[in-house]
This record gives sequence, structure tokens and C-alpha cells, in this order.
Amino acid sequence: MVDSVGIRRRLFATRSVDSLVADTAVEGQTLKRAVGPVQLTALGVGAVIGTGIFVVIGEGAALAGPGVILAFVLAGLACLFSALSYAELASSMPVSGSAYTYTYATLGELVAWIIGWDLILEYGVAVAAIAVGWGGNVNAFLDATFGVQLPAAISQSPPDGRFNLPAVAVVLLITALLALGVRESARANLVMVVVKLAVLIFFIVVACTAINTGNFTPLLPNGSDGVVSAAALIFFAFIGFDAVTTGSEEARNPARDLPIAIIGSLLICTVFYVLVSVGAIGIAGAGTLAGSDAPLAAALSDGAGITWAAAILAFGALVAITSVVLVILYGQTRIFFSMCRDGLLPRGLATLHPRFGTPAKLTVGLGLLISVLAALVPLSEIVRLTNIGTLFAFVLVNIGVLVLRRTRPDMPRPYRVPFAPVLPLLGIAFAVYLMIDLPGSTWLRFALWLLAGILIYAFYGYRHSRLRQQAPADPA
Repeated sequence: MVDSVGIRRRLFATRSVDSLVADTAVEGQTLKRAVGPVQLTALGVGAVIGTGIFVVIGEGAALAGPGVILAFVLAGLACLFSALSYAELASSMPVSGSAYTYTYATLGELVAWIIGWDLILEYGVAVAAIAVGWGGNVNAFLDATFGVQLPAAISQSPPDGRFNLPAVAVVLLITALLALGVRESARANLVMVVVKLAVLIFFIVVACTAINTGNFTPLLPNGSDGVVSAAALIFFAFIGFDAVTTGSEEARNPARDLPIAIIGSLLICTVFYVLVSVGAIGIAGAGTLAGSDAPLAAALSDGAGITWAAAILAFGALVAITSVVLVILYGQTRIFFSMCRDGLLPRGLATLHPRFGTPAKLTVGLGLLISVLAALVPLSEIVRLTNIGTLFAFVLVNIGVLVLRRTRPDMPRPYRVPFAPVLPLLGIAFAVYLMIDLPGSTWLRFALWLLAGILIYAFYGYRHSRLRQQAPADPA
């Protein structure tokens, strides 16, 4: 009978960094290194800039007033500390899987399974929810440009409609693109990123010509609490920069390119968010933004008198959301791929297509499942699980940096978090601070999802793990 110490050592046994990297060279499971720093940075920007700036800015203004500008800065700062930790681990371990892989090498298999299971939920729900938003933006674009709309029965998910056809269409289209190859997907994403940044630059330039400084007073009508509440909500607008790390195994020069892409994409998005929020408040005021479902279009229409801008912004939102679907679905397939390759999920799904070099079978399966969710399942409540799942991953990644600094001090680190352990500890503190502000119902659903995951691990993952079928693991 195995004693409690033995069980604990097995549950929290780690994979060595060398063995994780060696797995990337296994025949039939080796992803192509085909992506450079510009495309990786575009993946980060593509994942971040979406409905957050086109929609969430209005909800943030309702909580913080003009202080929504500070809320964007606070949310960006909370992400920056974690981005530095992601950059160190990604450059040191150029392996697909993001936080799942990093946790496997630092905190052990059980914790890695928990975060991997958490990321499956985070990315899957995010893709389905964003696809539903894409369907709504199709109607907004058609209405603003041509004065027509698709019937609600086929353009909205229940309970407002019967079947969300646009959401299904975009998920299946992106699934096909991802199955064809990472190079093709990255190029398509780069084009979409250029388009949506151009739309936001248009908004910023127009806003600069009509700013009313009176709209910025009082700056904090609801005090600092309003800013914090808005930041917890706006945090959703920053989710996605970590998706860059899921492409570690496909980066041509991961040691150099990944830190550039992770930190660069977050900084680019934060600058755009702050400039857009300043412009929107300056020309229309917080009240106008808070009372609109399309706050940027309302700002140009009511503040600058440009009524035709709604069509441009609707098109920009459509392109922005498409690129988010692409990058987040890409990230989920790579995390799932890593877990299958490690044996915690069926290893047969980790095989690559002989021609395209992608986990095509896995990609198509996930795409079909998510398209069903987007078409038929009401997602308004469980979308909040995306926030708590991301923050939980941030906590573990920052802890992972601290653990590896202690257990593997001589490990090559092409990029190192400056001022460690101070900045990783700040990353943990900011993430926990924002998690506390989430409602109790979100915590309950998150706990139930993790409980289901632990049961799957106990009855399948633990028994089939490669960690127990090959060489002895590193002690945790």
C-alpha cells in the first residue's frame, strides 16, 4: 500500500525542462517552426483587441465615469507583471501549452492538470462567447452599411434566437484555416490586425479634433472603488496576450521572439486602449458611452457629428473579433495538444497532419464542439469564468518563475524578469486582488469545473500519464 508521502510525490512530480523540450522532436508530433516576431506580436494584438475596446469601454464608463481611463491603465499594469513572468518561462521552455507546460515543470502534474483543465474552459468559453458577439456585430455592420439585418431566429443564440448561424460560420471558417497551417493563419491574422488598428487610429485622430475638456470632470465620480470595479471588468479586454506563449513551439527563434511578442503586444494594446478611452470620453462624455451598445460609434455620432462613422467602426469591430476567434482557438488547440502528448488526455489526438503539420484532427473536433456551443447554448453567465480562469493562470505562472529560480537557478534564461521576486509577487497580488472582486457565483462555477477535472484526472489522466510510463520524474 502506497503511503501518503509516496502518493504526494507522484501527484506533484514535475517534468524536467529537458524532457519537455525533447518531446517537441518526437516524430509525428513535431510542430513546424514557421512564425517570426512580427507575426507573434500580431497574434498577441489579434487576441487582445476585440470586443473589449469596442463594447466594454461603455460598461467601464458606467462604473468609473471618466476614471475608466485609469481603469484601463490599472488592468494593463496588472497584466504587465504577469506578462514579464510569461516571457521568462516562454523563452526558457519553448514548448506548446503555455501555463500548463510551465506549471508541469515547476509545481507538478496535478497542478498542471488543474491549470490545463482551467485553460480548456477559459479558451473554449471565450471562443464561443466571442463568436456569439461576432454574430451580433454582423447585424450591426449590415444595418449601419446597408440598412438590413438577419432575422433574430438565425442570428442569435437562445434564449433570444434559435440558432446562431453567423457564430457557427466564423468558428468553422477559422477552424479550417487553423487546420491548413500556422503560417497561413498567422498571415491572415496579421492582415486583420492592421485593419483593426487602422480603424482605431481613425477614431483617435477624429476624436483629437473635437475633445471637450469639461467631459473629464469629475474624474472619479464613484471614487477609487469605481475604478477598481471597472478594472476588474475591463480586464476581459486584455485577455489573450498569453495566447502568444501557446505558439512557443512554432516560433522560429523562441528565445528572442517570444519575450518581444508577449511584452510588445501588451504594451501596444494598452497604449491604444488608453488613447481610445481618452478620445471617447473627451468627445462624448461617460454618460453617452455608458448608455450605448456601440459606445465608440455613439461617441463619433454624438460628440463629433460623424454619423457615417458607425459603418466604419462596425466593420472594424467585425474584423477585430474575427482575429480574436482565430488566436484564442489556436491557443486552445495547442494547450489541448500538449495535454494529449503528455498522456493526460487521449494521446491519439496529438498526431499531426502529414501535409499541413498541424493537429488537424484535434482542431476540427474542438471547432465543431465550440460551434455547437456558440449556436445553441446561452453563454451570458459562464463567460465570467474566462476572467477567473485567466487570473488563476497568472497566479500560477508568477509562482512558477519563483519556484524555478530556486530549484533550477542555473537553467538558461534568455529573458529574466527584472527585480525578481518583487515583480512576480506584484503579479500575484494584482491577480488575486482582481479575483476577489468577482461574484461568488463565478467562484462556485469555477470550483465545480475544477472538481469535474480532478475526477477525470483521477480516473484517466493519472493512469495514462507519460510521466509514470517513462523515466523517473524530477522530485517536486
